[in-house]
Amino acid sequence: MPLHDAKRPVPAIVFADETGNRLTLEDWRDKVILLNIWATWCPPCRHEMPTLDRLQGKLGGENFEVLALSIDRAGPKVVRAFFDKIGVKHLRLLIDETGASARNLGAYGLPVTLLIDPDGAELSRIIGPAEWDTPEIIAFFEKTIAAERAGRK
Repeated sequence: MPLHDAKRPVPAIVFADETGNRLTLEDWRDKVILLNIWATWCPPCRHEMPTLDRLQGKLGGENFEVLALSIDRAGPKVVRAFFDKIGVKHLRLLIDETGASARNLGAYGLPVTLLIDPDGAELSRIIGPAEWDTPEIIAFFEKTIAAERAGRK
């Protein structure tokens, strides 16, 4: 996952959890975030979701979080059905039925994944699917998380 030459601002976005609670990226301030914009009707998105779930299971916690933000207009029920079908165990159900967050982030194709630092700046962006739980990518995230923590002390 190549890093940008310089950190980029991330516009404010609003989305909800499965119960309709309003959330923003500020709710994860002080963590490195891997924000994946996806939809259940997107085959590449569906294919990479288990790898995002495994990444969250491996690294998610106090310093890192995978946020899989669905832009399904049909609402959280279709996302829950998909998560249950493929056995998602570690990801929170997050949704923006309006798609405004994708537009605000300039995510015009799916999936789009942003790596965001603890202060809310974009470190990297991947357009298209990826295998998020390979040993190489896990090592990259561990190194990035450690560097961001060291930079905050």
